[in-house]
Amino acid sequence: MRKSIATVCLSGTLTEKLTAAARAGFDGVEIFENDFLASPLTPEEIAARTADLGLSIDLYQPMRDIEAVPEEDFVRNLRRARHKFELTRRLGADTVLVCSSVSRRAVDDDSLAAEQLSRLADLAQESGVRVAYEALAWGRHVSTYDHAWRIVEAADHPALGTCLDSFHILSRGSDPKGIEGIPGEKIFFLQLADAPRMAMDVLQWSRHHRCFPGQGGLDVAGLLRHVLNAGYDGPLSLEVFNDVFRQADAGRTALDGLRSLLALEETVGVLSLPAPEVPSGVAFAELATSDPEPVGALLTALGFTRTARHHGKPVDLWARDEARVLVNAGAAGRRTDTTLAAVGLETADPEASARRAEALLAPALPKRRSAQDVPLESIAAPDGTEVLFCATGRPELPSWTDDFAHTADSAPAERTVIDHLAFTQPWHHFDEAVLFHRTVLGLSPHDTVELADPYGLFRSRALSASSDADGPRLVLNLAPSPEEDGGTRARHVAFAVDDLVAAVRGFRAAGARLLRIPANYYDDLEARFDFAEGEVETFRELGILYDRDEQGGEFRHCYTETVGQVFFEFVQRSGGYRGFGAANAPVRLAAQRR
Repeated sequence: MRKSIATVCLSGTLTEKLTAAARAGFDGVEIFENDFLASPLTPEEIAARTADLGLSIDLYQPMRDIEAVPEEDFVRNLRRARHKFELTRRLGADTVLVCSSVSRRAVDDDSLAAEQLSRLADLAQESGVRVAYEALAWGRHVSTYDHAWRIVEAADHPALGTCLDSFHILSRGSDPKGIEGIPGEKIFFLQLADAPRMAMDVLQWSRHHRCFPGQGGLDVAGLLRHVLNAGYDGPLSLEVFNDVFRQADAGRTALDGLRSLLALEETVGVLSLPAPEVPSGVAFAELATSDPEPVGALLTALGFTRTARHHGKPVDLWARDEARVLVNAGAAGRRTDTTLAAVGLETADPEASARRAEALLAPALPKRRSAQDVPLESIAAPDGTEVLFCATGRPELPSWTDDFAHTADSAPAERTVIDHLAFTQPWHHFDEAVLFHRTVLGLSPHDTVELADPYGLFRSRALSASSDADGPRLVLNLAPSPEEDGGTRARHVAFAVDDLVAAVRGFRAAGARLLRIPANYYDDLEARFDFAEGEVETFRELGILYDRDEQGGEFRHCYTETVGQVFFEFVQRSGGYRGFGAANAPVRLAAQRR
């Protein structure tokens, strides 16, 4: 299907917005009136620029407060409309959006609204354009799509149809099933937006917190199915008011928007993409550093052994049972600290994973390897993290481990695997990252949680391979104070073990520096839960944190001190616990600040 985006979704001047939409691959745009008014270009120059970019102008919007008003008001509105219709014609567009009135002068009279909209459509037809009437969720008298359609149906004018907006419909809890009763040819336009579920005024919700389909909690795909069943064959158009989008790079935002529409088309069955190869696990976490000694000393104290060395690069493989960490001393660039730079994900078919990533506009990374290196497909996540698709030790596929020469056997250790990886996102990439990992990697997002950092709220959202949390878990964090540290904070790798108490005793004996937890935390912990005798004292001694869910699942975890921009976590899950110890995050964050 054709894909369009409203200029209000993007930052910059109108020319910059048009360029970003075209480069992303959109077919058309909606011109938002404010963008036009602020542009120095004439309508004809805008039309020419848009055509040169390969874009159509699918909609001019919005016209406001037109219908169901006293006659003297409507006469003035027609004079205003004549100018807007002529402008639309000069832009080369054929449809104008008219929002349901919010004016105090409007009256609750559907017959009057239909009669005046019919006269408006007469005027539009003279200019060769159409009117798409949309119900605003906060309209004074018309606030639902079915009400707007009844007025359009009563007006019965060929140049008058309706515009459906997923946010206005779903934010009010309206049942979109009724859309199928609207003739497809009378649905003149479709605008799509998602939003997180929020308890707030719908106008403020709409103006500041919309997002692209798949980034929020609304059933945009279900609504689209009803629209397609009605026979709609126009463009899928994004109309998103979002404070972050208005400040972020327009090119990235446009690309993210197009990715959301491709994934939406796949969900409703009108587009076939390479099937997602959901990762089955984490092959390795890769740390980039200019000084491998501090991180190597910490890994040694945590029971890891340097077991192999890359045959052509300064990359060491550290292992503790099935948990693997690569320490890359040649990839840090200008960095002087240590960072979590890459993750290898186990997939059944790495090439198929790469094909899906390409279809969903994920940037492929250049292959910097020698002829004898194992070919690995890799892409860049929105925050710049390299994601590699791997096959480890499978005879039918080349294994990334073949690039490493064995140097030592790993020390005996209890079962250890990578439980999850946490990536703190730049402030303007958080929603993009959620959509990326959901669509490209096939991971399922959990609910968003907000955590208390000493300097503000810390937003976090996890994604996992399935509802029962098999396979890899990724946690995306959005920290407060975007100016601090360039908008980034430390990332971490969490390892799962079967006996955390025994593991921590071993770490401490080996000299590992673990995060110190205040005594007040343990006093509170003892008041909140029942424990076996001496258990809380053991937690207090070792710096172990604890959480228990409503089903009785338990979570024990502890943290190392930070090295550069990386720290490690060790966890023990029991009883089906699926969370990440969010209740303990404020204590951990404060301890790390100290």
